[in-house]
Amino acid sequence: MQIDFAKSERSTLGLEWEIALVDTESGELAARADDVFKNISAADPEAMADGEHPHIKGEMLQNTVELVTGVNHTVSEGTEDLRRSLNIVRAASKPLGLDLLCAGTHPFSNSRTQAVTDKARYAKLVDRTQWWGSQMLIYGVHVHVGLDHVSKAMPVLDGLVNYFPHFQTLSASSPYWNGEDTGYASQRALMFQQLPTAGLPFQFPDWAAYESYVQDMFTTGVIDATNEIRWDIRPVANLGTIEMRICDGMSSLKEIGAVAALTQCLVEDFSNTLDAGGTIPTMPPWHIQENKWRAARYGLDAIIIQNAAGKERLVTEDLMELLNKLEPVAAKLGCATELASVADIIDNGAGYQRQRRVAAAHHGELRAVVRELVAEMAAN
Repeated sequence: MQIDFAKSERSTLGLEWEIALVDTESGELAARADDVFKNISAADPEAMADGEHPHIKGEMLQNTVELVTGVNHTVSEGTEDLRRSLNIVRAASKPLGLDLLCAGTHPFSNSRTQAVTDKARYAKLVDRTQWWGSQMLIYGVHVHVGLDHVSKAMPVLDGLVNYFPHFQTLSASSPYWNGEDTGYASQRALMFQQLPTAGLPFQFPDWAAYESYVQDMFTTGVIDATNEIRWDIRPVANLGTIEMRICDGMSSLKEIGAVAALTQCLVEDFSNTLDAGGTIPTMPPWHIQENKWRAARYGLDAIIIQNAAGKERLVTEDLMELLNKLEPVAAKLGCATELASVADIIDNGAGYQRQRRVAAAHHGELRAVVRELVAEMAAN
């Protein structure tokens, strides 16, 4: 099966941000996406002329809208693109008595009672996956980075997999599920991987081997479209990008900028290595799987496996060394400020840590956590 990889300008950037709609009074999730889109259309009919906004999309659940940027050259352009769309959604939501928030999961809303958007592909997913499919009350941030040649797709994917725990720990923001503290930094990471073809990607020696895998998935009826491969990191052939989908939802554009900069810098660094004739090291799949679990469980306190030899290190120590290494790349790409913000997440606490601090200060009251998440979003 031939899969053409689109031409894409090297290290260009696209961002996707899944946003939850919540009732202002109760803090519960609100299945009002259709009403939000009606207000957006009423305010700007031209933007919705084709029935869908170019940068604001519906999602599987009616309590969700997704913000999608255009192609950007710098992280700051990407986050400003998101900010413009966020302001449109905010203006359309407020008259409906809705607030906005973003985290890997909602702290207390019931995962089994959320209305699914009326589209055939969502109905098929829920019908096939049953209980697990009805549990997908999760929100994430995705980062696309352009690759200038298809031969880089699989090596760059392998390279990003090595840094899975770094992205997971920085973004982890889903300690609560259905009103309970799970003990994990990211419940979302372990929940999402229950879907068929979701979770950690396989590793292939080249693009032809990936094409063979996709053909096999079609032949055996596992997928009907390539976008049904829902890996945590995946190539997106029609865009000519590698897509990093590891991150939990984040409520701050500054934090989104930090993980976007880290993604862009790593992909650019891998491109430089490949252009120079070098190779990107890989780790055994069992190391990668263990790193995912440790990052989801312990967050920024995770001790991760660094290499195939089994060397271990605290993830925050590895992150600080990585930031120093990538400084020249960030300067070239114009994202030095955003990359430096990774250290601020470490200093101030990731989303899961902030949520638990708020809950502790309010005797476990999770509505206080929702109020704080809404306030963080409103500060953008």
